[in-house]
Amino acid sequence: MSTDSIDDRLRAAGLPTLPRSVWLEIDEAALANNLSVFRELIGTGVELNAVVKADAYGHGLVPVARVFEAAGADRLCVASLDEALALRDGGIRIPILVLFPIPPSEVDEAAFAEVEITVSGTDQLHATLDSWRGQSRAARLVVHLEVDSGLSRGGVKPQQAAAVIGRLDAPDLQVAGIWTHLASPEKQDVTSAQVAAFEQAVNDLRAVGRYVPKRHVAATGGALNGETPLYEGVRIGLGLYGLLPMDLPMPDPERAAAARLIPAMALKARPLRVETISAGTSVSYGGRWTAERESVIATLPVGYADAIPRPAPWGNALVRGHSVPLVGTVAMDAVMADVTDVPGVAVNLQDEFVLLGSQGDATISAEALARGRNTIPWEVVTSMSARIPRVYHAGSVLMGLRTLNGETRVSAVGASAEGVGNR
Repeated sequence: MSTDSIDDRLRAAGLPTLPRSVWLEIDEAALANNLSVFRELIGTGVELNAVVKADAYGHGLVPVARVFEAAGADRLCVASLDEALALRDGGIRIPILVLFPIPPSEVDEAAFAEVEITVSGTDQLHATLDSWRGQSRAARLVVHLEVDSGLSRGGVKPQQAAAVIGRLDAPDLQVAGIWTHLASPEKQDVTSAQVAAFEQAVNDLRAVGRYVPKRHVAATGGALNGETPLYEGVRIGLGLYGLLPMDLPMPDPERAAAARLIPAMALKARPLRVETISAGTSVSYGGRWTAERESVIATLPVGYADAIPRPAPWGNALVRGHSVPLVGTVAMDAVMADVTDVPGVAVNLQDEFVLLGSQGDATISAEALARGRNTIPWEVVTSMSARIPRVYHAGSVLMGLRTLNGETRVSAVGASAEGVGNR
């Protein structure tokens, strides 16, 4: 992005000012690029289902969904009905699939909103059908069947699939898909066993003369491991945000595709206070860090209520192209950085700290943060709280701003409030 301050960039674009001196920058061009990379990888005839659950992995549900819709996604996948309805309220028109069971009483609302649902168990099937038969049924209900091939989290057993689809054979119901989810796409033997179990379910359908709906198994790991059949569709989440599963083995073609992915999120902050403290002075709650020398401490307005876990500190931040340590106990709304070795850092519009992303030649990646926290990249990005403003851009061009008070988008005639609230 531009070297101008975030305030100058927002002002020039006609967007509101930031309510806090911490923000996420979301690169819409990177998102579109990543979808294009996967579209090329999977080839023609395979549906690309873009996963936007959990506020689009922390990037912003409706703004990101708009990008994926415009970039050619065939379907969006979410975890709950309210996420799907928020997308419809935000103007998204392409198919939407809820991956987890919804309350049976809500199937009518899902059908009228043209939201596809998942059947994931026989008990749910009975309750869903009973509720559906009690509704007016003026709309068609579209269903995908989840098969439990070994994740043991949800889905019907492979040997139950044919009978369950038989129960769904009704004029006002459409079974549009059958799918499963991989437990360990990095392990070829585990993946092969799951694919075999899934194929058992599919073969049972064929054996009783039932139509086999579109199959989708591979997520990001499956699409990149070179071992998982792509079938008629894939469900790509993490990779669309420019991130990869850790320690995933990839053949050369998939590795080359992965190298073209661009991380779409950066977390930045400006200091609220820069103060010199004497040797022996403790910083933050509990006095867990004490300066061993005269030190310069910058207070950043981001804490454990935002993104930085209290038990396992973030580690470092970047300022003026240098890596500086975060010190002291993380507070709810603040964390401190030791900038003693970076002369001149001050409370001004130019000194921006990067806690995720790049500055100069230095980068703090989601994978590095995940390894330091003994977690996974998914958690790093989804832990970004809704109260952190999201600044949307494509290169140096600002596209919009989302805060707790709503979303403002840049249009051809200037900025306009979309009125989609915190979605």
